[in-house]
Amino acid sequence: MFDRDLPPEQLIPFARALDETSVDDLWVVEDLGWTGGLTSAATALAVTSRLRVGLGIAPAPLRNPMLLAMELGNLARVHPGRLAAGIGHGVQDWMRQVGAAAASPLALLEETITAVSALLRGETVTLHGRSVHLDGVSLVHPPLEPPPVLAGVKRPRSLALSGRVAQGTIVPEGVGPDELPGIVETIGAGEDHELVVFTFLRLGSGSDEETRSMVAGQAGFLGVAPEDVAMASGTAEEAASHVKALWAAGATSVAVRPIGGDPLGQVNALLAAL
Repeated sequence: MFDRDLPPEQLIPFARALDETSVDDLWVVEDLGWTGGLTSAATALAVTSRLRVGLGIAPAPLRNPMLLAMELGNLARVHPGRLAAGIGHGVQDWMRQVGAAAASPLALLEETITAVSALLRGETVTLHGRSVHLDGVSLVHPPLEPPPVLAGVKRPRSLALSGRVAQGTIVPEGVGPDELPGIVETIGAGEDHELVVFTFLRLGSGSDEETRSMVAGQAGFLGVAPEDVAMASGTAEEAASHVKALWAAGATSVAVRPIGGDPLGQVNALLAAL
């Protein structure tokens, strides 16, 4: 993951460097006030030739589904097979800050994912739901290879929603391997449903103030104690063991989010241990 706190101009050298490694995915972030996910994804795709670029995660309340499908479809046409589209509820406090809070976040997300997926498949969509209203719209240039649409969610009803309507699920940082089997069961989808797990990566002692602050913030987001926030930390070998445990527990992809200095160095050390 290209962390949201890194200066945006560093994305180009970061992406190019990762394109030369064995990493499969590069995930970019869309958080309120930091940076736009679609422009970040477009930038990363344009300067790489191999990586799949994941959008993590477009908040449905800020994105009209037709416009989102147009943007995603354009990227998928230009870079076939190299895009993964994450869509989520958005952080509700942030959505209220910009006047975009949804009356029913669940309905909005389900209708958005349903509409965007159908549009990317080249279908003509009419949908008059609780939150989304589309009347006979379609993409003039639908992608020949529609990108997978994944739901970035964490609570049981949202996980079940993802299993119904999305092609994959994105699980937030802090979830450990012991929790994944229950999450997979709640999603209730088939084997072709992708499970992307975000996890913090901090090689070294992990006791610095930046790490403590990041973990405390994520603990509040997840509603758990800081000591229960799972992460790939310690030595490179210990971090690799955590990644392998996530794979063994059901993760299709593990996206590490480096904390602290030298994010590429941390990634490379982890790759060597793996």
